[in-house]
Amino acid sequence: MGMKLEMHEGKGPIFHNPIRNENDANALNEIDPFKDLYYVLDAVALTKKELNGRVPLIGFSGSPWTLLTYMVEGRGSKNFSHVKKLIYNNPRLAHKVLDKLADAIALFLSAKIEAGADAVQIFDTWGGILSQNDFEEFSLRYIEIIISNIKRKNEPVIVFPKGVHYKLKKLSKCGADVIGLDWTMDIGRVRKRIGERVALQGNLDPTVLYAGEEKIKEKAVGILNSFGEGSGHIFNLGHGILPDVDPEKAKALVRFVKEESKRFHHRDTEAQRD
Repeated sequence: MGMKLEMHEGKGPIFHNPIRNENDANALNEIDPFKDLYYVLDAVALTKKELNGRVPLIGFSGSPWTLLTYMVEGRGSKNFSHVKKLIYNNPRLAHKVLDKLADAIALFLSAKIEAGADAVQIFDTWGGILSQNDFEEFSLRYIEIIISNIKRKNEPVIVFPKGVHYKLKKLSKCGADVIGLDWTMDIGRVRKRIGERVALQGNLDPTVLYAGEEKIKEKAVGILNSFGEGSGHIFNLGHGILPDVDPEKAKALVRFVKEESKRFHHRDTEAQRD
């Protein structure tokens, strides 16, 4: 959208000229993903081809609120003072930028589906820094706009609102097919609240992958036990894999989940055999 983004190892994304006023916001460009982000779509199409149907391909985007947070703060933050000042002192401007982001993200995720993505996921990494009412006003409403405007056939939409322990029933009605959970939530309890409406994704603490394989297996089985029998669970980490994790530990986790999850789906398996 015209902002210069740099990725720094250990620091994450950095915008050297963050949005702080009306002029900064007015400088944002509308995007055509097929022209401005063609290289991303080319990568999706190539990956889809090389996968050759072995596993589904997921397309990702940050949520409008999470992207706005980086665009206003300029980088990661501990207290998010700049973006909080914006929503409390100039909410009109915040909504103006969020509207632009929602439109751009809907186009981007639609283009990813057209390029071959089998599902798309919206990451709201910083949703949990908002109060309950502010989350509904500055995050959830724009997630709903995106989902309603994504051009898709049967491709599922996953929403991951990190740190959002509230508004679960409203989240389950946002139009998403799957709600992702971070590791601070009990997946069994969440299943009782909204599991009949949406599938659940998660939610192993990513730092468990620093442990030995026995501990990794123990924690993975704990999550499977918490969810219980039946469908509607996509096992995953409760956030992104950490960069210094040994890839062999991740492979071990996948192996444990494949082995241990069979007993939670044994009825489905027996029905298929019959």
